[in-house]
Amino acid sequence: MPAVQEEDSVSKVVSGVAVAAYVGTVVAANWAVHRFGVVPVGFGLAAPAGVYFVALALVLRDYVQWASGKAVMLGALAVGVGVSYWVADSRIAVASAVAFAFSELVDFGLFTWIQPRWARAVLAGGLVGAVVDSALFLSIAFGSLSFLPGQVLGKAYGVAIAAGLVALRRRRVQPEPEPATV
Repeated sequence: MPAVQEEDSVSKVVSGVAVAAYVGTVVAANWAVHRFGVVPVGFGLAAPAGVYFVALALVLRDYVQWASGKAVMLGALAVGVGVSYWVADSRIAVASAVAFAFSELVDFGLFTWIQPRWARAVLAGGLVGAVVDSALFLSIAFGSLSFLPGQVLGKAYGVAIAAGLVALRRRRVQPEPEPATV
């Protein structure tokens, strides 16, 4: 098999794994809220237990959007929310669907606009998405924003780690620019 076809096959497998992981994080976030309720996130703050899975979902959705396209990402979101109805109560699943959908629209705009600078796009889209997602989810699921600081902090941990890893990876893959000669 030629190297180009081999790379394309690997890319498709990686994209498929990312889509499955994204769906899994959406379901796991809803399950965790249903199963564990509220958990500490540090600095005396607390948030619904799905917060850590959502942090990963915010980053995975950027990768899925980039690698597989917006339609695939939205389809994966729909599958994740649909499956969530089986693992969480309907109030949590509805809150999740609305929050993910609106934060996804925000992330589409930011990530697409900043995408040439991948680490910045992941960081900006993830952090803004975390605030939008958190505010909507908490309002619908709990009727209160009392967990908003903890929810945003919990998601910020994952988004910051992911953006840092992306930046390190991009730096390792991209050759350093040649020094200017005078």
